[in-house]
Amino acid sequence: MIRSKNEKEIASMREAGALANAVLLDVAKSIAPGVTTREIDVYASECIQGYGAKSAFLGYRGYPCHTCISVNEEVVHGICGERGIQFGDIISLDVGVIYQGFIGDNALTVAAGGCDLSTQNLMDVTEHALHEGISKAVKGNRVVDISRAIQNHVESNGFTVVREFVGHGVGRKMHEEPQIPNFVDGSPSPKLKSGMTIAIEPMVNMGGPEVRVLADQWTVITKDRKPSAHFEHTILVTDGEPEILTCAIRTDLKTKALS
Repeated sequence: MIRSKNEKEIASMREAGALANAVLLDVAKSIAPGVTTREIDVYASECIQGYGAKSAFLGYRGYPCHTCISVNEEVVHGICGERGIQFGDIISLDVGVIYQGFIGDNALTVAAGGCDLSTQNLMDVTEHALHEGISKAVKGNRVVDISRAIQNHVESNGFTVVREFVGHGVGRKMHEEPQIPNFVDGSPSPKLKSGMTIAIEPMVNMGGPEVRVLADQWTVITKDRKPSAHFEHTILVTDGEPEILTCAIRTDLKTKALS
């Protein structure tokens, strides 16, 4: 069932979104060559707890980590471990938090120390595609308008869109209706209404769009092992311009660098 949030629910979504974004940016700044993905996840857990929030991912359908940390050809749902980050790796970091019963969900991709121009272009195009999609999250539009904007931008720049995984509604639950594909699939497309809260999240590959899931039953990789990037925001559809809920940065959490 698709429904709009009331003002009290929206206020709680703003809080959850602000926390999710603060954690995401704090942790992203700490990603560097030599750090293990487990250390990144532990640090994220400390940040989340410091805000009095909980990870929205830990235990969700059995997921074992506080965040999703996906490296290079890993698209989404990467599991933390003893893997050390190398110079030139790109890391897609996905952070979701539960605060006051509501969920904020966001992601970004960063390079550890630096990367080549083609990989930087992949990240830039993916982030730009996210904002192209957000610009279409307007009352009266349909979900397909978001999907088309993302797909057009990605493919016009020579990259491909992952089809097996999509964006989604978000609120008290991690995944609510409607689904938000990053491509036009020809299925019936719901109309966007004021008060809807959705997570828009293009997953973009340098090579082909095909992916597969590893034996851990979580980590998704590109079939051709070429790099992938992932950016995400939680959005509120309003009577005017869309509001990005995961962009308000709170400063009441002390951060520390990983060592």
